Amino acid sequence: MRFFIAALISVPFFLESQEVNADDILFLKVQELESEISVLRSELEVQAYLIDKIVSETQTKAINNDPENLVSASENTFRFEGINDGQSIEEVYQQAILELNDKNFLDAKKYFSYLADNFSDDEKIPLSLFWLGEISLLESNLDESENFFQLLAINHPEHWRTPLAHKKIGDILMMSDEPGAAKIKYQFVVQTYPSNAASSLALQLLENME
Repeated sequence: MRFFIAALISVPFFLESQEVNADDILFLKVQELESEISVLRSELEVQAYLIDKIVSETQTKAINNDPENLVSASENTFRFEGINDGQSIEEVYQQAILELNDKNFLDAKKYFSYLADNFSDDEKIPLSLFWLGEISLLESNLDESENFFQLLAINHPEHWRTPLAHKKIGDILMMSDEPGAAKIKYQFVVQTYPSNAASSLALQLLENME
């Protein structure tokens, strides 16, 4: 009987203890969540600061390096260093093609250069290098043109424009009064890309050199 009474007396204390423990656990969980929220808020603030800093530096660099600001500061904020944004690549490339079609070669060159210097893309970057080579060729800047075609050929050997880039290098060698080197380059195109249209062009030039 005494044991039963003692048990009844202890029940309220046990329940009260359980309630206290539950409250303590809930309080600790709330504190833990508040701490996590504080950490996340701090991380977000740091990220926001870094993004603002990068945007500011990019805009300042664009203005300082290009007084005429043909590629505007806002265009230079399409992306941040190290981020390969497909949408930005497409936007800049289409703008470059638009300028090229309008024969605004200086503007087109700046857009293509911006792509080649800042992005990585298996299709648009080789094409940008090709058009940079073509524009430089139109400007009679043979050394620069050859450099762009060489970059395309070396860095993107599997691209569909690479055979034509090799043939263009042969053309530049001919213009530079180096027919022997040009002939070797044309022969390389014919032997390496026999089914490509560039091979037919190179073969025709080789026949004309005989």
